[in-house]
Amino acid sequence: MKNKILKKLYVSEAGATAIEYGLIMALVVIASVGALTTMSSTIVLSLQDTSSKVSGAMAEN
Repeated sequence: MKNKILKKLYVSEAGATAIEYGLIMALVVIASVGALTTMSSTIVLSLQDTSSKVSGAMAEN
């Protein structure tokens, strides 16, 4: 009986698949954080530029 249970656990690939999906998700998260960190200064500068232009346009009126 114990041998059947151990053999069933050994043959099962569900755990391995879950680990693979977890590793893929971790890589996606790391890549996303890296990309957003790289782009953050550009986005901040763009928003500051837009804000100053809007403020300047509102001051003229």
